[in-house]
Amino acid sequence: MANAATAELTRVRRRTAVAVGIGNFMEWFDFAVYGFFATTLGALYFPNDNAAISLLSSLAAFGVAFFMRPVGGFVLGSIGDRFGRRFALTLTVGMMGVTTTIVGLLPTYEQAGIIAPILLVLMRCLQGFSAGGEWTGSSAFLIEYVDAGRRGLFGSIISATAALATIAGSLIALGLNSWLTEAAFDSWGWRVPFLLAAPLGLIGLYIRLKIDETPVFQEIKEQKAVVANPLLTGSRDNFRAIVLTFFFASVQGLGFYYLATYVVTYLTTTVALQRTHALALVAAGLSFYALMCPVAGAVSDRFGRRPINVLGSLGLAVLVFPAFLLMSTGNSALVFLGIAVFAICQSMVSVTTVVMLTELFPAQTRGSGSALGFNLGLALIGGPGPFVAAAIATASDVRAMPAIYMVAVALAGFLVVLRWLPETRGRDLGMDAEAPRIGGRLRA
Repeated sequence: MANAATAELTRVRRRTAVAVGIGNFMEWFDFAVYGFFATTLGALYFPNDNAAISLLSSLAAFGVAFFMRPVGGFVLGSIGDRFGRRFALTLTVGMMGVTTTIVGLLPTYEQAGIIAPILLVLMRCLQGFSAGGEWTGSSAFLIEYVDAGRRGLFGSIISATAALATIAGSLIALGLNSWLTEAAFDSWGWRVPFLLAAPLGLIGLYIRLKIDETPVFQEIKEQKAVVANPLLTGSRDNFRAIVLTFFFASVQGLGFYYLATYVVTYLTTTVALQRTHALALVAAGLSFYALMCPVAGAVSDRFGRRPINVLGSLGLAVLVFPAFLLMSTGNSALVFLGIAVFAICQSMVSVTTVVMLTELFPAQTRGSGSALGFNLGLALIGGPGPFVAAAIATASDVRAMPAIYMVAVALAGFLVVLRWLPETRGRDLGMDAEAPRIGGRLRA
C-alpha cells in the first residue's frame, strides 16, 4: 500500500514538473522573442536616420516591460497567496499569449504613425505584468510539490525551459532570416514568432488547467490560514528576505537577459557578425546553459544553495569581462567559449534563485514576498540591462566594455549574498515552518 502511494506521489510530481516546464516554456518564448527582433522592430516602429538610436529605442521598449513586472508581481503574487498558485499561473500564461499575439498583428509606424509604437509599448507593458507573476509563481508551484532533497534538480526545470524557449525563438529567427528575403522579412516574416503565441498560449493554458493545486496551499486553505492582505503582511514580516531577494534576483535577471537577449545584439552590432551566424552561436551557447542547469541544481542539492549562489555570483563578477573579450574576437570557437563561461556561472545563480524564492519565504505570503523582491530586482537592474549595455557599446571604442554593467551588479550581489544569505537547503515549506534567519545559516 505504501509502495503504491509512493509511486502515485512520484507520478504526480513528474506530471507537475512537465506541466510547469511546458507552461514556463510557452510564457518565456513569448516574452523573449522580442529581443531577437529588436533591430527590425527598431526600424519599423522607431524609425530614425541613426540606426543606433532606432535600436536603443527598441531596447527601451523591451526594458519598459520590466517596470511593469513589480506591478504584476504585486497583483499576481497576492492572487497566488489568496486564491492558489494554479489560478495565478493560469492567468499569466493566458495574458502573455494574448498580448504577444497582438504584437504580431500591430501596424507599423509607416502604416499607422505614432499610434504604432504606443501600442507596441502598451503590449510590452502587459507582457511585463504577466511575467511579473510567472517566474516566482512557477517556482513556488513546482518546489512545493518536490521532496527536500531534489528541489534544486526539479527547480532547474524553470531555468532550463526559459533557456529552451529562448533557443526556440532564436532558431525561428535564424530560419526566417535564412529563408526569407530582407523585404519579405521586414514586411511579414518578423510577425511569425509573435503569432505563434496564439496556439502556444492555448496549449499552456490547457496544461495548467489540468494540474492540481499544491499540497502546501491546500493545507493553508484547509486550516483557514489564507492571509487577507498578503502583500502588506509579507512586506512587513519578510522585509529582510525581500531585500536579499532583490540583490540575488538582480544578478540572476541581468545575467539571463545579457545571455539570452543582449549577446545577439552585441555580436551583430558591435562585433559585426552576420545575424544568422550570431543567432546560431547564441542558440548553441543557450543549449549548453540549459544542460548546465540540472547539473547546478543537483550540486546545490548536495552542497547547499548558499555556496553555489555565492560561487556563481563571484564567477560572473570575475569572468564576464574575459568572456566578452573572447566574444569580441568574432572567432566562432572563442565566441562559443565566451558564452559557455558566462553560462556556467549563470546556471549556478539562476537555479539557486529559483529554489530560494520558495525556501526563503513563509507559505502564506510566499507568492507576494518573493514576487516583490524578484521583480523589483529585474525592473530596476535586470530589465534595463540590454539597453544599458547597448548604450555603453555605442559610447565606447572598447568592444568588451558592455560587460562592465554585468560585472558591477554581480560584484554587488556577491558581497550581499556572501554576508547575509542563509542556507535554506532542506527547509520545511509548510505553513507552520520557521522562516530562515537572514544573516546566519539555517541548519538543514
